[in-house]
Amino acid sequence: MKQHMKNTVTVFAPASVSNINCGFDIFGFALDEPGDEIVMTLNDSGKVTIDAITGDEGLLPKDTEKNTASAVVQLYLNQLGLQQGVGIVLHKKMPLNSGLGSSAASSVAALVAINTLMGNRLTRRELLPLAMEGERLACGNAHADNVAPSLFGGLVLLRGYNPPDTVQLPVPENLWCGVVHPDVSIPTREARQMLPTMIPLRDAVTQWGNVAGLVAGFYQNDLELIGRSMQDIIIEPVRAGRIPHFYAMRDLAMKAGAVGFGISGSGPTVFTFCESEKQAQLINEQLSSLLNEHAITNQCYVSKINQQGARIEPLTSDL
Repeated sequence: MKQHMKNTVTVFAPASVSNINCGFDIFGFALDEPGDEIVMTLNDSGKVTIDAITGDEGLLPKDTEKNTASAVVQLYLNQLGLQQGVGIVLHKKMPLNSGLGSSAASSVAALVAINTLMGNRLTRRELLPLAMEGERLACGNAHADNVAPSLFGGLVLLRGYNPPDTVQLPVPENLWCGVVHPDVSIPTREARQMLPTMIPLRDAVTQWGNVAGLVAGFYQNDLELIGRSMQDIIIEPVRAGRIPHFYAMRDLAMKAGAVGFGISGSGPTVFTFCESEKQAQLINEQLSSLLNEHAITNQCYVSKINQQGARIEPLTSDL
C-alpha cells in the first residue's frame, strides 16, 4: 500500500451515529458509509491551506481558522511545535448538518492524515482532544460522541470528558444499522440550543436505567434488551418535531420488526437497528418511500458497525 508517496496521503473517516436515543453525548458508533476523504500534501509554504473542497455546494469556508479540517491540523502542528506547510483537499462525501458527524469526519480525517505524514508522533487516543476542538469550532461544544467512533471505529462509550475517557463496547455480530437522511438541514449548534437545562429527577432516573440497560444489552449480546432500552424521554421529544414525519417513520420501522429506532445525533437523519442486512434494507426502502410520498428527497445507507474507523487509503496513481 503506497500510503504517503511524495509527502501525500489520502485518509477516509467514516460518518457516525451518536446518542443512540438515551445516551446523549456519551454513545456513538461508526458506519461503513458515508464519510469524508482528505488528500493532504506537505509543502514549503509554512502555512496550512484548504486548496479545494468538493461535495459541499460551496457552503464550507476555506479560511484556515474557520474550517474544522485545517483548524485541527494547525492545532496539531502548534502542539508539536512544528512549522510545516500543508495543503488540504477535502472531499465531502456526506451531507452537511445531517446528524451523521459531518464536521467530525473532516476533523478526524485531517488529523490522521497530518499525523501519518509527521511519522505518527501521536497515538489516536492523543488525537482525540484535538478532534474535539474541531467540534467546538463547528457547533460550540467539544463533544466526542462523533469524533471518537470516527477515529477509533466501533461502538464507543464516553465515560467522562475531563480528560476524555472512552470505552469500546462489544457489538452483536448480527446487528445491522439502517440510516435514512431526509434532505432537511438541522444545524447542530441550533439543535443543541433547544435542549432543556433542567430535568426532573424521575425522568433522569428513567434515562439512567435505559443507559445502563443499553450497555448491558451490548455486553450480553441481547438485542431485545438493546431494543427496549432505546427509549429517550429527555432529548428525543424536543428534537422529533424538527424531523419530518418522525413518528410515522418510527411506527413503520417498529412494525417492520426493527430492534430499535432513533435520531442520529441532532437529526434529521434517523437510524434503525436490525437483525439482518436484508431487514435493514427493507425498512430503509419503506422509510424512503414514506418520505418520497411527501416530496422529501433522501439518502439511505446500510452498514454494520464499522470497527476500523479512519483509514489510510492506497494512492490511486503515482503522485
